[in-house]
Amino acid sequence: MHVRRPLLAALTSAALAAGALAAVVGPGSAEAADVAPAAASTGGVKIAYYDQWSVYGNAFYPKHLDTRGIAEKLDVINYSFGNIHPTELTCFEANKAAGDDANPNAGDGAGDSYADYQRSFSAADSVDGVADTWNQPIVGVFNQFKELKAKHPHLKINISLGGWTYSKYFHDAARTDASRKKFVASCVKQYIAGDLPVEGGYGGPGTAAGIFDGIDIDWEYPGSPDGHLGNHYGPEDKQNFTLLLAEFRKQLDAYGAAHGGKKYLLTAALPAGQDKIRHIETDKIGAYLDYANIMTYDMHGAWDGDGPAYHQSPLYSPASDPTDPVKPGTQKYSIDNAIDAWIDGNSAYGIAGGFPAGKLTLGYEFYYRGWKGVPAGTRNGLGGSATGASAARPVSQQAGIAHYKELGGIVDNPATTFWDDEAKAAFFYKDGEFFTGLDRRAVQARADYAHQRGLAGAMMYSLLGLDPQATLFHQIVTAVGSSPTDPEPTPTPTEPTPTPTPTEPSPTPTPTEPQPGCTAAAWTSTAVYNNGDEASHKGRLWKAKWWTQGEEPGTTGEWGVWQDLGTC
Repeated sequence: MHVRRPLLAALTSAALAAGALAAVVGPGSAEAADVAPAAASTGGVKIAYYDQWSVYGNAFYPKHLDTRGIAEKLDVINYSFGNIHPTELTCFEANKAAGDDANPNAGDGAGDSYADYQRSFSAADSVDGVADTWNQPIVGVFNQFKELKAKHPHLKINISLGGWTYSKYFHDAARTDASRKKFVASCVKQYIAGDLPVEGGYGGPGTAAGIFDGIDIDWEYPGSPDGHLGNHYGPEDKQNFTLLLAEFRKQLDAYGAAHGGKKYLLTAALPAGQDKIRHIETDKIGAYLDYANIMTYDMHGAWDGDGPAYHQSPLYSPASDPTDPVKPGTQKYSIDNAIDAWIDGNSAYGIAGGFPAGKLTLGYEFYYRGWKGVPAGTRNGLGGSATGASAARPVSQQAGIAHYKELGGIVDNPATTFWDDEAKAAFFYKDGEFFTGLDRRAVQARADYAHQRGLAGAMMYSLLGLDPQATLFHQIVTAVGSSPTDPEPTPTPTEPTPTPTPTEPSPTPTPTEPQPGCTAAAWTSTAVYNNGDEASHKGRLWKAKWWTQGEEPGTTGEWGVWQDLGTC
């Protein structure tokens, strides 16, 4: 899950998704120089979160996205997080720190408009090397993003709404057609049109226009009691989440059509645990999203008590997995089980499946979950009992979690790095402390899996956890492969997407006959198309950029699977 802490806080996350264990090779086995990368036959999109609170104690500024070679290799930055007003049920800005995580009202009315558009940056800390001035319309991270996009025109930036602490009122905002329209309109007005409230001498109508290229929905979690303490939820969330995404898609498309035909992105951070996926209409929401970013981490951690100390992001869950399913009737947590549920479904758990593989990204975490008091045993701590959470580190400031930049000496040391070949996951053990997370070999295994399943690429959480060399980030970029390189098309305005009725499944597109002059066969919803395959549809010729089935050409957006080759 994606966590929003008070202003000085660093990265955390907490929650659920899968498990795995087994054959443990000895020290140094996770050095993956001998692991041949899989051919990047599928999507290579790269999305990463930049946290609002990065500009405080960590002094990790948007400038560093440029100087450390990050921005040039990313396709999308999700800026986390925007909040929902507790009574108005709208997007809003405020300068109020979130409360303690044990407080059910921790996120009520909280926000950081100071970081967003009121904090001045010096010349040394600015992307463009020029100090902010008092008479600018806005300063802060928003203005730094504007400068970052000027240097990297390919880069898209989304505002991410919700997260662990700010998801309480999604349930209320999504409850009725009127509340959905009001909420979405307020978010489009504030972030896309850029109409910021005037605070601290900054803001005003249109002052943030052109900064955000889309909206990311991070509702943790629709219909589930396992979100933040005090979250509002109910069984109606399952249908209302679909309707909310439909309304976002409709209003973003309408705004884009009215402003030069620009395509605005709509993405979502979505759960990996079947106990949460079961509350989502997996077969419907793909019609509205450009990408679904699956949170394939936080499957296990110190909240498991005294253990077993196990992987937070196992690729597979073998028979030797010592953990229990979190909810009766659901499978153990693993990346493979999660992707199976999204694509293929699981009727035993009430999961329909049907989500387009080419729109799914796998999550990659830049932090580690840890326990203390774990005996070495025969598996170097894997699966062992613990006496509690690992000690808090100076930057992450929370027991049971540490950033990559705080554990480099352990993660990069062959003597303390181990590989579980059944789960395809790395772990790290030293002096009774057991940590679970990514190394080079785990990164490669996850990327290879994504290529094999025809997935879209990678989502990384969060850039704040990187070391100055951005080691893990560059490893992921290499493993995932090339990003989409097609120029941004000017879409033809279409009728707004109709709001689906909760009881009716999304219709299957009807194949069209080839148009005169088209040499490729007509697209059909049942055919499988691989990278380079062509199809004709509605008088135009289309080429698949990776494996796809059932995705209608012309409906998947600039980042989608189909490249428009023009009229026949």
